[in-house]
Amino acid sequence: MTTPRIAIAMKGYPRLSETFIAQELLGLQQRGLPFAIWSLRRPTDVARHLMHNQITAPVSYLPEYLHEEPGRVLRGVMSALLRPGFLWLLPAFLRDLARDRTRNRVRRFGQACVMAHELPAGITHLHVHYLHTPASVIAYAAVLRGITWSFSAHAKDIWTTPDWEKREKIAAAAWGVTCTQDGYRELQRLADRPDKVALVYHGLELARFPEPQARPARDGSQPTDPVRFVTIGRAVEKKGFDDLLAALAQLPAGLHWRLTHIGGGEKLKALQALGADLGISDRITWAGPKAQGDVIAALREAELFVLPSKQAGDGDRDGLPNVVMEAASQALPIVATDFAGIPEFVREGLEGLLVPPGDIDALARALAELAADPARRTVLGQGAHRRLTGAFSASAGLDAIAARLRASAGLSP
Repeated sequence: MTTPRIAIAMKGYPRLSETFIAQELLGLQQRGLPFAIWSLRRPTDVARHLMHNQITAPVSYLPEYLHEEPGRVLRGVMSALLRPGFLWLLPAFLRDLARDRTRNRVRRFGQACVMAHELPAGITHLHVHYLHTPASVIAYAAVLRGITWSFSAHAKDIWTTPDWEKREKIAAAAWGVTCTQDGYRELQRLADRPDKVALVYHGLELARFPEPQARPARDGSQPTDPVRFVTIGRAVEKKGFDDLLAALAQLPAGLHWRLTHIGGGEKLKALQALGADLGISDRITWAGPKAQGDVIAALREAELFVLPSKQAGDGDRDGLPNVVMEAASQALPIVATDFAGIPEFVREGLEGLLVPPGDIDALARALAELAADPARRTVLGQGAHRRLTGAFSASAGLDAIAARLRASAGLSP
């Protein structure tokens, strides 16, 4: 195995909900990039995607809570005190702590000391997924080691991190990428120079997905043969699943349907209770988190994909969810909200139907319209598949990120 020259960090690895990260890691591995994986947390998901089993890069886990590994943290801090970079890091950390007086800020500093101490000598560049907590650790560690770092920003990290912190991290990084026009405009607003941040779509590695299959022409008129909706995502506020349940409860009594939800999340029990209160729980399957093979199977069995994303109370919002493109891989028509990165892929009347975020009545109308019209579902589903294969293949984005990482690590093209 080639000795790693780059450390790629993230909050948790592996995670079922972050197929875009697994796809990127596997793609970089296939392009011969020598990297190691560093994670701030150990995995909590029981299942793994096939991609995770194919990724062979070494994985290191930082102490999630400093008090759980005091000896390791002490060695990291003592090592940091002896590094020239510590004289630069300490005032920067104290400024950050003055603006963010939390235990989490102290934890980031401790994790950075451990990482800087334990990184192999051959590592010459750090790259991090997410611009909030993980980027703090990597930025501190990079100062201690005297090396460069870069970032991939996605969604929550862009919209819930204070401007001062984003601005300073962008200035400190060698470069960064983000995956939607929405996020790109926000980071460009704060960037110290126009070329610091680039827009790079994740896309989808199409070889991992089977060709779409023909579907029965269900129209919801038969109680024994209902139209099947599918939605995928963690049960959190920004996904809008409460709006979806409310919209489903408004569908005409004569329209027969079933919904499958795939994903875990903190609001799952509350959603299940809401479904019961609305009298529709007998039509919903709460499948829980699933590996990608099971996700693909659910997409192939469905007639329509729905994702009513919206802005959460804390400002969190989606980017361009990978599940939208995964649905397109199976030629599913898409009903979603005209919000965040979604309309960068789904165009009204071409790949699906878009409704305003939080508009339950409009969502119900869109679902009822497509549920009763299998011919239009076919046209929109085929349009979604063409959109994916024509403009959202992962290869171009992976090539761009691999080239940037090679240059930053001083590797030959």
